[in-house]
Amino acid sequence: MNFLARHRIILPVVSLAILLAATFYMQPRTMSYFGLNLLFNLAVPIALATVAQMMIIMVNDIDLSLGAFVSLTACVTATFLNDTPMLGLLILLALVLSYAALGAVIHALDLPAIVVTLGMSFVWGGLALFILPSPGGESPGWLRALMTVKPPFAPMAVVAAVIISIVTHLFIVRSGIGTVLRGVGGNARSVARAGWSVIWLKALAYGLAGLFGVLAGMALVGLATSADANIALRYTLLSIAGVILGGGEFTGGKVSPTGAVIGALTLTLAASFLSFMRLSPDWQIGAQGAILILVLTARLIFSRKGAVT
Repeated sequence: MNFLARHRIILPVVSLAILLAATFYMQPRTMSYFGLNLLFNLAVPIALATVAQMMIIMVNDIDLSLGAFVSLTACVTATFLNDTPMLGLLILLALVLSYAALGAVIHALDLPAIVVTLGMSFVWGGLALFILPSPGGESPGWLRALMTVKPPFAPMAVVAAVIISIVTHLFIVRSGIGTVLRGVGGNARSVARAGWSVIWLKALAYGLAGLFGVLAGMALVGLATSADANIALRYTLLSIAGVILGGGEFTGGKVSPTGAVIGALTLTLAASFLSFMRLSPDWQIGAQGAILILVLTARLIFSRKGAVT
């Protein structure tokens, strides 16, 4: 078996290390607690959104509404959760359950997830605009304090990324239910023949995606201190790129939770690196795409070489 396929975490780690070394070379001052905090400031919400997308890709679907959903949860967090915490919690719980129901409906009616989620992006976006027509709101004090806490040895973003990686790895890779969920992406019929309800498993995967999407929106508001109906629209493509960059694949239930988090860190660092290069913001998205293409090309080359040998 191909070594890179068995250890799909290697390429994401190498990519992050190279990009980090290049950043340190260009800006030596970033080699500090404050510098790392600045580089990875927005890594936590992006990492959570990437894990949310990974839950969907794990069962062979793709979610084009994630960015709008994270924006909606950010608006709820900055308004209802701040003003009336109990009502805000109930709304966020309802959103998670709605995501689970969406997964069940997609499977039960055999609908294309990419089309359904694209349609849902307008629903989430409309609700976000209804709640917060213009940028505003305020982060709950406890959430702001949590996101700006300063651990002793590493910035909060790095510590949180490690925790997210460990928790998702234990659940997806080490637990029995995580193995079954990956089995849905690998061979849903075999999972059904084993006595599992595929509808229930799809609902669980989508529900977990909704949960991490809610956490991403909350983390984003904790950092930004306010919200906007369009605050996280880029997270849809960033989350997909993070999963693939981290060693995941669109089919077969092949995902890497740790790799997905590292992929999110790499994309966050790429934005900072391009800023240090004084690249125009109009070109930065294209440059991020070029970095992603280079990494994926390298993965494809090594995979083919491994297959030949």
